[in-house]
Amino acid sequence: MFPQLGAPIGFLLSSATFYFLSNAMNDDEFLAYGWRIPFIASALLVWVGLYIRLKIEETPDFLRVMNNHERVRVPVITVFTKHSKTIFLGTTATITTFLLFYIMSVFTLSWGTSALHYPRESFLIAQMISMLFFALGIPVSAVLADRRGRSNVLIASSIGIFIFGLFFAPFFSTGSLIATVVFQSMGMLLMGLNFGPLGTALAQIFPAEVRYTGASLSFTLAGILGASLTPYFATTLATNYGLSYVGYYLSLGATISISALLAARPLMKRNV
Repeated sequence: MFPQLGAPIGFLLSSATFYFLSNAMNDDEFLAYGWRIPFIASALLVWVGLYIRLKIEETPDFLRVMNNHERVRVPVITVFTKHSKTIFLGTTATITTFLLFYIMSVFTLSWGTSALHYPRESFLIAQMISMLFFALGIPVSAVLADRRGRSNVLIASSIGIFIFGLFFAPFFSTGSLIATVVFQSMGMLLMGLNFGPLGTALAQIFPAEVRYTGASLSFTLAGILGASLTPYFATTLATNYGLSYVGYYLSLGATISISALLAARPLMKRNV
């Protein structure tokens, strides 16, 4: 019912695996080969995802495109040549999701255990708890999206992420493990609220004949821009300017996404 739940479940499994490996191995063993084990094991999830995808029926809109022989021969070219503005809006609207996720998962673990001196095992437990709130946010956002509209839920959650970014540094650097659990859980709850309706919203801004390609490209490009360098950039900001600037970085990303969501509203209404 909620395929997006695969993300928090997958991260929960990976965090649990890292937690058990860190207890079963010393640092040298973990750095030498132990860190590879979760990534190798995750390959099994690819087959699970493929099985689920093959069992999903096509949407009525796409079936209508097939029946009317309206399919595009090379959809990726059509998306870039005829829907470049939509690709840009979809990508920028999605950036905040990746920024928040990789800051809350990769950066906080690195900074929390090195600069703030939290025990790795304790921090991994905090992250596993936060995944439950990530998972909770997805069905909640789905209900809200059906009642209030996907665009409204995405904008509201992005505003929440913007505010969260402003209080990022004092919330994260309390030195209290309990406060850190609350901090992680709040961030990942916002992640769930933002991530839940995102896939459907991205599909909605593209016409049916290029919907899957357009939504996939937007999501992938946002992942490249919002995820690839985020942990490194956040660490650089925290090291050179202070932890507050990591929060400002997140708030800036939320501002960009809010602007894109507002600009994409007419496209969502047009393709309903």
